[in-house]
Amino acid sequence: MNKQFKRYLQASLIFLDLFMLNACFFLPKLIFKESIDMSYTSTYFTFWITTISIWVILAFFSGVYTEKIILQFETFTKRTVQVFLFWTIFDLFYLFITRDINVSRFFILLHFSFFVISILINRFLYVGIRNYFKSKDFLVKKVIILGYNSISLKLASYFEEESINTQLIGFVEDEKNIKELTHYPVLAEIKNLIQVAKDYDVQEIYSTITPEQNEFIYELMHQSENECIRFKVVPNLAYFFSKPVVVDYVRDLPVLSLRSEPLEDVGNRLKKRFLDVVISLIVIIFILSWLIPIIGLLILIESRGPIFFKQQRTGKNNQSFNCLKFRSMRPNNDANLKQATKNDNRITKIGKILRKTSLDEFPQFINVLKGEMSLVGPRPHMVKHTDDYSQIVDQYMIRHFLKPGITGWAQINGLRGEITEPKQIKLRVKYDLWYLENWNIWLDLKILFLTIYTICKGDKKAY
Repeated sequence: MNKQFKRYLQASLIFLDLFMLNACFFLPKLIFKESIDMSYTSTYFTFWITTISIWVILAFFSGVYTEKIILQFETFTKRTVQVFLFWTIFDLFYLFITRDINVSRFFILLHFSFFVISILINRFLYVGIRNYFKSKDFLVKKVIILGYNSISLKLASYFEEESINTQLIGFVEDEKNIKELTHYPVLAEIKNLIQVAKDYDVQEIYSTITPEQNEFIYELMHQSENECIRFKVVPNLAYFFSKPVVVDYVRDLPVLSLRSEPLEDVGNRLKKRFLDVVISLIVIIFILSWLIPIIGLLILIESRGPIFFKQQRTGKNNQSFNCLKFRSMRPNNDANLKQATKNDNRITKIGKILRKTSLDEFPQFINVLKGEMSLVGPRPHMVKHTDDYSQIVDQYMIRHFLKPGITGWAQINGLRGEITEPKQIKLRVKYDLWYLENWNIWLDLKILFLTIYTICKGDKKAY
């Protein structure tokens, strides 16, 4: 509904923010040109391109201009603040690593200050636009919801939260079916629907009662169109299916699936992969390049054998891969059958330190760069454990719709370490499936930051 209008709103918000960002770059130079050294043109040009690029990248990753976000003002404002804070941090980091003293610090302060003010102005303009469209009768459509049930209540809440130019007048339902108080009035019984719609000058009727439930709905469809009132049906899929389903479309054909998977979208997969590649490259170049020789030498001093421990683990779509770790145990025949336990005598002295600090997991950044793993996702299990757990845990294999991760939603919620009983793996699977269904790039960043915090704090289950 109103998709074209929402696209115009999106385009307007993007244009306003980019316009203000550019204006906040050039205005300080014009207003305070006597206080700002203008001779380093190329330096300022590079900084200008960098600030715009950072804002565009962060806005893309955060989805700040998506329809779902912009139609909920509180969420839109919160997401804008998050993007602005990250934008500021990345800009300052850029200035720090380049150490370019030719960019005036006074100019930087003005640029950031002006942009804060301009963002506030833009959001006030946005509120004004919303209020304008809600206040103009010729732009607002009046609707009635036919039926009073869980679907009609959910639809009413959606109209409240997301719709810009829709005014819900109330419900129409037989009195015998009303069991509770409502936020909107119950205007009439079903048989009087058309007359009530005409009395209130309603343009659209949304029926949460399907013709299969009540054949009189066919007659109401016919009558409403004769009165130039649009009639739309919102089916309750629970009437046909016993489990919750997600509806998608292939052009005009509805497709039902058992769960929402944000990472099925190519754009989301590209965002996640971009984050994986950037961070894994940084870690490999700036950390593993010197960490591998040092830890490798310490491992070899204590026990002969390979520096890396390679183990076949289950990856995305049930495909196995060689998961890399720094070797923390003495070579043994049970490595691919038995997981590490507390006070495990196979673990070396350096291995205890590696496992306690999670340094043993660092080679997995190589797996991430190769595309076998992701920074965040369900932890990969040994192939044997996958076979075992899939027999005792319902929906266990669904977690393999995703690439396995170095860290995950289950792990930052304290679910790591040895598994001694089925309920432990069931709880981990529950958290993994929640992550699968609720993924967004900010959730990945949150998990990464919480993982770093947990490592610094120390985890009792890391052994």
